[in-house]
Amino acid sequence: MEMKDFSLEGKIALVTGASYGIGFAIASGMAKAGATIVFNDIKQELVDKGLAAYKEAGIEAHGYVCDVTDEDAVQALVKQITAEVGVIDILVNNAGIIKRIPMCEMTAAQFRQVVDVDLNAPFIVSKAVIPAMIEKGHGKIINICSMMSELGRETVSAYAAAKGGLKMLTRNIASEYGEYNIQCNGIGPGYIETPQTAPLRERQPDGSRHPFDQFIIAKTPAARWGTTDDLVGPAVFLASDASNFVNGHVLYVDGGILAYIGKQPQ
Repeated sequence: MEMKDFSLEGKIALVTGASYGIGFAIASGMAKAGATIVFNDIKQELVDKGLAAYKEAGIEAHGYVCDVTDEDAVQALVKQITAEVGVIDILVNNAGIIKRIPMCEMTAAQFRQVVDVDLNAPFIVSKAVIPAMIEKGHGKIINICSMMSELGRETVSAYAAAKGGLKMLTRNIASEYGEYNIQCNGIGPGYIETPQTAPLRERQPDGSRHPFDQFIIAKTPAARWGTTDDLVGPAVFLASDASNFVNGHVLYVDGGILAYIGKQPQ
């Protein structure tokens, strides 16, 4: 093992939905490790926002508009990337949505939408890149799973079902294509500081923590929320040659939540 095994120099990485947030952080980290970054988003304005953010960070990224739930559009995207940038070596299935609705109040259409984006899309995009990975003789697929790949919680029935399915899709891709030197693994983020979770971390008028913030801190042995930077090292590892014999694994980056039963009530 040498440090160069962690390098992504000369690799092309497609990170879906990486205009901002977790996807942006992972893509930026891979760029610093030497990868050429390609990303998509569902609207041109989001792609433009992402391109501006990458440029500000000193990263020359390639952005495309694509709905990852549309199989024909994804196949066309992969062909365009191959022609304009090169064969994709690394795929990060990051694009996702969540709808926090009690199960009995959620419509079947809402449930299907979450499953479509969080589970069907990774299937569609993986399917599109695997043939070229087989031909090239190597490939890395990283699925952004969740603690909800393992746990249930109120109001996230669709998300938990999709992320649980994504864990098993990860294992099945590893099982089916490992012999072609393709490794498919997952990352399961814990509760991460993002603009979307900022309201849950705001101090209350009396100076106390938000109730949900208190809940997360109490449940996390690290006693803090994760940051997007906490996900970069694991992602670079799983994208690099250092992880060539790691396959079908979900790496939970959660500060220890899944290992912890919680504090005894006082």
